[in-house]
Amino acid sequence: MDTGTHLLIGVGLAGLAHLDPVIAGNTTAAVAIMLGTVLGSQAPDADGLLRFRGNAVYIKNHRGTSHSFPALILWSLIITSVISLFFPSVPWLHLGAWVAGAVFFHVFTDLFNTYGTQAAKPITDKWIAWNIIHIFDPFIFFSHLLAICLWALHVAAPQVIFLTLYIMIALYYVWRTIHHYLLEQHTKLQDTDFHVGDRIYLFPTVKMSIWNVVKRRYDGTFVVGELKNNKLHWIDRVACQHHPAVEISKAHPDVKAFLYFSSFACAEVRELDNGYEVRWADVRYRHRKQYPFIAVLRMDEHYQPQHSYVGWVSDSRLEKKLHPDIIYK
Repeated sequence: MDTGTHLLIGVGLAGLAHLDPVIAGNTTAAVAIMLGTVLGSQAPDADGLLRFRGNAVYIKNHRGTSHSFPALILWSLIITSVISLFFPSVPWLHLGAWVAGAVFFHVFTDLFNTYGTQAAKPITDKWIAWNIIHIFDPFIFFSHLLAICLWALHVAAPQVIFLTLYIMIALYYVWRTIHHYLLEQHTKLQDTDFHVGDRIYLFPTVKMSIWNVVKRRYDGTFVVGELKNNKLHWIDRVACQHHPAVEISKAHPDVKAFLYFSSFACAEVRELDNGYEVRWADVRYRHRKQYPFIAVLRMDEHYQPQHSYVGWVSDSRLEKKLHPDIIYK
């Protein structure tokens, strides 16, 4: 989820913690729990600091080791230990349980997004992404915001407000999971050009009635479309090019980081006056007729790297990231 939603969830779990008799009615314990759940709900995303080491490092590692099971235990222990130094009267076990709940819930919600996590590390480096809920979900965000406002206005006890909220959230996750599965089956039936070996994927958007659709064809090409109000519309067909420059580009650190993260990458080669440009695009992300999540490598005629970029960018801004003195044939 996005940072704002994780923050609200941290506050929400602090409210839910009033179900714990040790926390309820104990102001000191409630403050300690609030600090713990808010920090715990943010801790796995501390890998955002990797941006300072460059986009390639960030893309390859974001939601990776920091979201793995060993890291979740480590985050929980560190946060609980630090808070206990300032709140020694709060039972360590109760504090630790709620902190761990916040840390684990962070990763659990991230699994439902398209970006995914490497939660199963070190058993496997596979990215786990269930493609069910958008990184920003209005229902989850605004329901938490409403519950927090009700708590602040003393409309009801936090135990009642947040128990109700999280029962609703649990039912919402179950419904979205079932709905996603049924929509995938429905989309296959609508596709009149579906062949044995094809695979259709649905990716959530902010609007529940609109889903991005990617079909990985048996021949390796991608077809990109949209499912709007249960009606399928194909928009683009992406053929991945095969060229010596494509194979050589895979050894470049920026491209390697991109391919490590994305299993929906497709390459396009453009010939330049003095070499080649290989552009890898993640076809899951289509916005305004573009694929903004890319890795670009420019090489000379001998396939030696000249300039590169990896990350989110529009076509109009790409030249500013690279060099504007390139002339295409």
